[in-house]
Amino acid sequence: MTRPSHPVQASMHETSALMMPGDSNNLGHVFGGVILAHMDKAAAVSAIRHARNPVVTVSIDRVDFREPIHVGDLVVLKTAVNYVGRSSIEVGVRVECEDLVTGLRRHTNTAYLTFVAIDRDGRPVEVPALVAETDEERRRMAAGAERRRRRLEELTGEHVARPKG
Repeated sequence: MTRPSHPVQASMHETSALMMPGDSNNLGHVFGGVILAHMDKAAAVSAIRHARNPVVTVSIDRVDFREPIHVGDLVVLKTAVNYVGRSSIEVGVRVECEDLVTGLRRHTNTAYLTFVAIDRDGRPVEVPALVAETDEERRRMAAGAERRRRRLEELTGEHVARPKG
């Protein structure tokens, strides 16, 4: 039986959230954990759209907080599947914050989250292959394959061959 496939476009998701006082510290900066929670939820939507199965988060690659996000800012999260393995799905997340009064948007975070698709019993299930249709999608897929190779190398402590292509 042929493994089904889905294009990157089918997994894309964009969402936003207004940052309120309960999301911040005493300086009026939004807690990093609040942003991480929004990133995890937004990325999960893309992963579920691709897998058409429940997913669980297995890793979040390095997250750098480039600029503070303030109370009153609109946080905009853009997500898409970058790479898939047999049951794993890497989703890229771009976080921007918008000052609603001026309309100015700033790129504040980028991260890569990996999910595993599971069945009703919590066992991993195979996910559809990913079809990259543009040069940018192919670039992101190759970068995702390299990140996966490095993650596996870190987990096993063994050298993992670079993907071909």
